[in-house]
Amino acid sequence: MVADTSSGESSSDSGARPPQDTKTQLRVGRLVKAHGLKGALKIELYTDDPDGRFIPGASFTLQVPESSEWHGKTLTVREFRWMNSHPVAFFDGVEDRSAAEGLVRAILWIDQDAAATAPEEDAWYDHQLVGLDVLRDGVSVGRVMRVDHFPAHDLLLVRSGEREVLVPFVKAIVPEVDPAAGFVVVTPPAGLFEELPVDADGEPTDDGSDA
Repeated sequence: MVADTSSGESSSDSGARPPQDTKTQLRVGRLVKAHGLKGALKIELYTDDPDGRFIPGASFTLQVPESSEWHGKTLTVREFRWMNSHPVAFFDGVEDRSAAEGLVRAILWIDQDAAATAPEEDAWYDHQLVGLDVLRDGVSVGRVMRVDHFPAHDLLLVRSGEREVLVPFVKAIVPEVDPAAGFVVVTPPAGLFEELPVDADGEPTDDGSDA
């Protein structure tokens, strides 16, 4: 449900985020593994339109440690393909496996007009979600602080009182998102936002489940 994203990785993982200007930096992928001997790299995607983003000639700002030889440089796509359902790309200047391994864990960013909206239906940029009020049955239960991205689905990190709650960003649990109005609606399973009562054996019970 999240389009190309603007949330960052930890500095211990990939170095400082590229400097930002009047445009929003959108994260579109991470290079996770060298593939083969000719410089190809497998990509962890953070975009719903990889074939459109990774066209030959597309260039990305790199988020890498300052010690990397690629620090401050851009990376340009030479070829993008799918191999056994995995996205793989070849880049200019990356001609062999050794060079590719030097880019593992690098994060790829592009510049995007901050006022632009996501092109896909039911897709939003991270910066459109962070800060939104989280409503449950019409009552605020927290605020979106961050969006975490995983292969299965994304997670909204919601600050709820003194707690931080990870909410799966799927239609069944987050049925409505309205950035213009400043809120998301959640229908979480029991126990996600509150502690469940326990029975005599210490097992969680559902409130009102006794008929």
